[in-house]
Amino acid sequence: MLEITCSIVLFRNPVEEVRKAIESFLSCTSNIKLYLVDNSCEDSLRYKFNYPRTEYIFTGRNLGFGAAHNLAIKKCIGNSKFHLILNPDVEFEQGTVEKIFEFMENRKSIGLVMPKVLHRSGDIQFLCRMLPAPVDLIMRRFLPEPVKFLFRKLLDRYELKHQDYNSIMEIPNLCGCFMFVRTEVFRKIGLFDEQYFLYFEDTDLCRRINEKYQTVYYPKVSVVHGYARASYKNLKMLSYHLTSSVKYFNKWGWFRDAHRMTVNNLLSRSLPNFSYRRSLPERAIENSLSTFE
Repeated sequence: MLEITCSIVLFRNPVEEVRKAIESFLSCTSNIKLYLVDNSCEDSLRYKFNYPRTEYIFTGRNLGFGAAHNLAIKKCIGNSKFHLILNPDVEFEQGTVEKIFEFMENRKSIGLVMPKVLHRSGDIQFLCRMLPAPVDLIMRRFLPEPVKFLFRKLLDRYELKHQDYNSIMEIPNLCGCFMFVRTEVFRKIGLFDEQYFLYFEDTDLCRRINEKYQTVYYPKVSVVHGYARASYKNLKMLSYHLTSSVKYFNKWGWFRDAHRMTVNNLLSRSLPNFSYRRSLPERAIENSLSTFE
């Protein structure tokens, strides 16, 4: 059995950027295999990434993020101990994957790990998050910048910016750019929900894993993530983001998501600097929105 498998989904990515991601993973000394799932319409990347221990899967059309990763995950269930879901704009030093493997190997209660994630500048990316409520999406995406300062505590709280990002924490919502998953988890909770074409598929998966396992932020190692924030710059990406957010809240609940409230309140008690009390402006907005449910 393989120790670690990995999947990277491609779609018109810069070749050199992808090459860094591939070579970062293949630097691992464990018994590994990499799956490259190409969502492009033209089969033009196959020979650019002709690496050993690598299988190239050409889909011929853009299946979306989760559906493409699922093609690889299905091959890995029963054939590897751990599976890494990796973005093509992530790179890391040799030994990073081995350290996460060692951390998880004898901790059977942990289903998923995300390391510390840095910008290329070296600044930290705040990718530990609460389970989202509709108000979190609205604050982050649609308030003009001059107004956002009124809700800064809410925005910072959602990303847990008041916590120590140098400490190991159990977090219910971790970013999909680097998800190191115990492969047996997929047998129990399923794969990516393919109703999400792009965005929220990682939140949905992490939430389902967290219902049965620990989902852990592990800052003893770090990776560098390009983090394009495409939906902030591109209307098409924004439409994907909004469509997926509607599907997420339709699935889990808009304002009556009891599990979200339970998990976030447990988080407030387990993390020493955390407070889940909403301010009056935040509560007023949420109350007005709830009339549309």
